[in-house]
Amino acid sequence: MNESDRKERIRQNYLSVVDEVAVAAQASGRQPSDVTIVGVTKYVDAATTADLVDAGCGSLGENRPQVLWQKAESEELKDQPVQWHMIGHLQRNKLRRLMRYAPMIHSVDSRRLLEAVAKEAGEIDQAVDVLLEVNISGDDAKTGLSPDALLELLQEDRGPLVRIGGLMAMAGMGTDQGAARKQFADVRMLRDKLAASTGNPLANLSMGMSGDFKEAIAEGATLVRIGSRLFDGVL
Repeated sequence: MNESDRKERIRQNYLSVVDEVAVAAQASGRQPSDVTIVGVTKYVDAATTADLVDAGCGSLGENRPQVLWQKAESEELKDQPVQWHMIGHLQRNKLRRLMRYAPMIHSVDSRRLLEAVAKEAGEIDQAVDVLLEVNISGDDAKTGLSPDALLELLQEDRGPLVRIGGLMAMAGMGTDQGAARKQFADVRMLRDKLAASTGNPLANLSMGMSGDFKEAIAEGATLVRIGSRLFDGVL
């Protein structure tokens, strides 16, 4: 596939996803603007990632911090107005360099990591937006906090630089769309309970991927992490 064909295929894929997100949002009584598409670009290079930005996707998600900063510093992307999202497991020793790019960190999955984020934010005097990752399915193979651990963390004062804006979750391995929707509903209800208990609205719900984002939107997702659908026919 030549460069022109690749760009056009990615553009068509992105616009198709935009349309589907809009339909799903409207079907649940929400505005399309209530949902942000985070383009997950972990399987493609910087040039292909830039094609997605050119197609209109301004939010990009990476699973590995070193790949995020390599792309952010690349010739193709360094001058692009991108909002970066860190969506994979994050080691504490990668925080300082990662925070140069002001990402939203979706994957805060432990007290130790949250404490490290707060420490780093204080040392560099930079606010950081984070989501707490919840293991809603109880799947031992998945990372994330148990629902019981979330309230305790939310009640602790981390200072004004750590802005806990919501929850992130993934459906359990091998779940069908119906089961995924039930788990997303559980996340929403957990968020509502935590918001009532703490006074933090936890406005963002990061949930739903290429195979189940419609179900996630139906249950209140504000951020959907879409990868393979955007690069169909390109990879």
